[in-house]
Amino acid sequence: MTPNALLLAHDRPAALRSDQVRQFKELGYVILPGFLDRDLVARMKPEVDRWVDDGLRARSIESVKDPEKFGVPPVMELELPAHGELITWSPLLGILDQLMGAPFVFHHLHSDRQAPDVPGKPWHHDYEQSLQSDRSATMIHALHYLDGLSTDTSSLVVLPGSHREQMAKTARVSLGTGTLAGEVVLDDLPPGSTVVLHSALLHARRPRPGVLGRPRYFVDASYCEVGPLWPPVKPYWRYMLRRARELNLAPDRPELFTELTFSEYSRPA
Repeated sequence: MTPNALLLAHDRPAALRSDQVRQFKELGYVILPGFLDRDLVARMKPEVDRWVDDGLRARSIESVKDPEKFGVPPVMELELPAHGELITWSPLLGILDQLMGAPFVFHHLHSDRQAPDVPGKPWHHDYEQSLQSDRSATMIHALHYLDGLSTDTSSLVVLPGSHREQMAKTARVSLGTGTLAGEVVLDDLPPGSTVVLHSALLHARRPRPGVLGRPRYFVDASYCEVGPLWPPVKPYWRYMLRRARELNLAPDRPELFTELTFSEYSRPA
């Protein structure tokens, strides 16, 4: 990790500093080392194990790939208690309030225990608007690393400032996970760390060939500003949002799970 990366203190602050908000706007990311409560992390890890080992993650992917055959998954990530708690965890929502500067809604959640030999994920961004010519509305991905990042895991690599470029999500996929001028490598974060990305920021998962490492516990939560209609990424998105409301995941902020800011689902080409 570069020495000039702006980090939060290990004592969780009530709010980001002005320079950290400025970093997010200018560079497209903020690093929150050791951000998550230890108790929350301890409860999430066995849920991730269950999600992977019981085939629930694989089953949820089948429901996305072939919704006509598989329908809605038997369990969704947000139905796992600690995962549901993370989505609406007040310290995280407070930071999102600062960075969004406008009302926002929950978009989706992904959870995985990535094997030490997991392949890299090429350079890409995750801004979900189908037309990338308008970036006026903010979308944010909070990348949670339950065991942190180290030389025993794949690293996260980001390209600062690339969120201001207008490009397709896969415009740089042909570069694989190769080194780009100006990139920042994040490979030394303590357990419970979170990296908050503007969703249009180019990033990659870079593997460590030949390293006998350890699993990487990874939870990715996404939120988007109210305004334009956002394309959902899961065909059962209405069911997902309804279940969040039924579970009362955000009693003080029910607007997080409104359906009104989403367009109809369209299967990726």
